[in-house]
Amino acid sequence: MRVIGLMSGTSYDGIEVAAAEFELSGDTLRMRPLGRLSHPYSDELRTQIAAALPPAATTTEAICVLDTGIGQAFAEAGVRALAQLCDGQADLVVSHGQTMHHWVDAGTVRGTLQLGQPAWIAEATGLPVVSDLRSRDVAAGGQGAPLVALFDALLLGGLPGVPAALNLGGIANITVVAPDADPLAFDTGPANALLDAAARHFSGGTEEYDRDGRGAAAGQVNPELLRQLLDEPYYRLPGPKSTGKELFHLPYLLAALDDAPTPDPQDVLATLTRLTAVTVAGACRDHGVTRLVVSGGGAHNPTLLRMIAEELSGVQLSSSDDLGVASDAKEALAFALLGYLTVHGLPGTLPSGTGARHASVLGSITPGRQPLRLPAPASTGPRRLLIAGRPAVPPVAG
Repeated sequence: MRVIGLMSGTSYDGIEVAAAEFELSGDTLRMRPLGRLSHPYSDELRTQIAAALPPAATTTEAICVLDTGIGQAFAEAGVRALAQLCDGQADLVVSHGQTMHHWVDAGTVRGTLQLGQPAWIAEATGLPVVSDLRSRDVAAGGQGAPLVALFDALLLGGLPGVPAALNLGGIANITVVAPDADPLAFDTGPANALLDAAARHFSGGTEEYDRDGRGAAAGQVNPELLRQLLDEPYYRLPGPKSTGKELFHLPYLLAALDDAPTPDPQDVLATLTRLTAVTVAGACRDHGVTRLVVSGGGAHNPTLLRMIAEELSGVQLSSSDDLGVASDAKEALAFALLGYLTVHGLPGTLPSGTGARHASVLGSITPGRQPLRLPAPASTGPRRLLIAGRPAVPPVAG
């Protein structure tokens, strides 16, 4: 089955698109990546998203406008993927949508909202669309995030020691795959969320992020500000746990700066970069990680990677590219896999990764132009991943 995955993360800079062919035989999943592309949001849409994100107030009209605008942007990305990655032939589109709110109350997720009306994608591509992948896990008592644990566990399967996958998006999330244990996944805290907010704030909106980590590299960490930021109770919660820009946003940073003034913006960027490195490293040490496989937008920030390496002396750092999955495509491929599992009647979650009562088949299906015909339900979920061009690895334990 040829599947297109569409993903936009908490940095809301655009849509990452990946396509792959999947084939499940017994408990072995074969994946042949077909390529990736990036589809940027328009400036107008990015401004509308930013205006509606927490802690800002919004209206139902704004949410309706965003649901349509994001859906149309995802539809454009799907059409491009169909033509440029799939030679005009695909079976399914899987859309993560744009997270606008992740409702966490005393560590329990009560609801989660991703916008991007899937009808626009189905109309534009003619293909069935799997969307709203997080809500079912939340209904089953889970965090609804991170949802990449199953893909990560398959990707890391067979690696020696205690490998972990780290995604550096707006929020950093980690999946730890220890031998003879169920995979554990959780959000460690901010990756780019506070960094991007600081870059926009101090540049007056002319810079969207700390390009190549140059600002942080030129600054000095303010120990007082770092202590203030590390006092956040979220870091002391056990996993599974999840967070988002409902917590880590510009007013949060400005409140910390009120208590620990840091006049030089480069020093603020350096401190925020070190914050991500310290919180990621703490999560890795807590679970005995021996190898860290990095992906996501933050993987392009050499200053951040250097700081993580400094905090994790003795831990091998590498890119998901080394395992056959392009760093910028990993999350889109992970959601493509989740949609593939959905239409085959298979769960896409690991309860150990989200804290849910049980594994769930995820998402809702919007039919395409043709009558909806689902494949015969599969009896066994994948425990082994074979990627075209990557050597075979043993099956995932558990």
